[in-house]
Amino acid sequence: MARMRDATKRSGARAAFLFASSLGIILSAGPASAHALGGVMGGFGSGFGHPLAGFDHFLAMLAVGLWGAQMGGRSVWTLPATFPLIMCIGGIFGMLGIGPGAYIETGIALSLIVLGGSIAARWIAPEWAALAIVAVFAFFHGYPHGQEAPRAVDPAAYTVGFVVSTGLIHILGIGVGFGLGRFYEGYLVRALGLFIGACGVYFLVT
Repeated sequence: MARMRDATKRSGARAAFLFASSLGIILSAGPASAHALGGVMGGFGSGFGHPLAGFDHFLAMLAVGLWGAQMGGRSVWTLPATFPLIMCIGGIFGMLGIGPGAYIETGIALSLIVLGGSIAARWIAPEWAALAIVAVFAFFHGYPHGQEAPRAVDPAAYTVGFVVSTGLIHILGIGVGFGLGRFYEGYLVRALGLFIGACGVYFLVT
């Protein structure tokens, strides 16, 4: 019995550490919008750092990984694989100036609300529905970066850096999802989802 209590305490301590670390990583992204950078940008380094500089984009990337890990199965890789692909398509539309430019920020805020809400509700969506949701919001996230890429010194390298960084944030979300999902019946992951959704509401009303 003593060993079981010790094991439970250790598991609780690990869960608390993982949860605190996850919140620390999220908050370290900063409150700035990922779509408010201006001026001339560099190449790969600028593109790589761009998702990390904006709270809204970072949270959406993290949420995709969290949701995939929470649902399990093929969703672990299909959701993170779909997002960068459709994001690039959205970027092309942004470069060409075709699409709902006036509603992009609203779509980005809604992405946090929907993805965060899905995680908080532990919604195990049909694969087609999850992919459709991720694809729609990936377009909204890619569009403004397509508008920004031509201002980079090396637009191609900037785009590659941005996509690589996005993929790594997805992987981080998967890792956090699996790590925290083992504790307290997944409620820590759901709490992160609630936090992400609340941030989306904040971005929507401000």
